[in-house]
Amino acid sequence: MIAFLRGELAALDPAGVVIDVGGVGYRVSMPTLSLASLGEKGSEVTVHTTLIARDDGIALYGFTSFREQHLFERLITVSGVGPKVALSALSTFTADALQQLIREEDVRRIATVPGIGKKTAQRIILELQGTLGALEDVAAAPQAVAASAAQATEALLGMGFTLSEIELALKGYDEGDGDVSALIRFGLKRLGA
Repeated sequence: MIAFLRGELAALDPAGVVIDVGGVGYRVSMPTLSLASLGEKGSEVTVHTTLIARDDGIALYGFTSFREQHLFERLITVSGVGPKVALSALSTFTADALQQLIREEDVRRIATVPGIGKKTAQRIILELQGTLGALEDVAAAPQAVAASAAQATEALLGMGFTLSEIELALKGYDEGDGDVSALIRFGLKRLGA
């Protein structure tokens, strides 16, 4: 899985971006609210990503925050909500605003999202209302911890480990202090190195 991309913003259009990472252009679909915050073509960007493989192809979805990414991942678990509809929801409302609408059980406003009708809005509320606390925890995580995870991942990739091995090895690290070297040691221990 591709957890994030850091590179040069090579192209930008209403549907997403192309990020040049070491000479490889990754096409990433993003919510329009995130697209607006990326900056100018040619600037360096970091985008959290979710990879979705289906029969008709592989698509990469990008987000500027973990909260937005996790809300997207929760939305696509709801019956009748695919990646395009989830992107549409996060293009219509910020992650905070959408969470608030779910908490308030505001079926009418959620149903204003293109691709979401009244029944789907009710399903979203029913299925996600009890899981919003976990999203709050994700948003409250210090940025230093996220940056440390990215640095540790890059270091372990440089040592020849695959991204899937690294993700499994770093899973469960909960010190939360942002210490990159401790996170790398933890990963190496679990990798048996």
